[in-house]
Amino acid sequence: MTANTNNESHDKARRRLRGFANHLVGYFAAIAVLAVLSFTFTSDNLWFIAPMIGWSPVLAVHAAFAMGHMELLTRK
Repeated sequence: MTANTNNESHDKARRRLRGFANHLVGYFAAIAVLAVLSFTFTSDNLWFIAPMIGWSPVLAVHAAFAMGHMELLTRK
């Protein structure tokens, strides 16, 4: 493996992790806002749990991609 190829793979991994970090921050920010809205306006019905459950598998797949567990599905 040459130094150039090693740098390219390192840059790809860094971009994948940065994308996942952005996704994770967006997830927690959105869930926090939805939780505040849910508790404020409909405290008897905690509806923010549905988007949290629905978004979690997508986040898990993105985490697996960011960690490189889905190399077979990516373009070369």
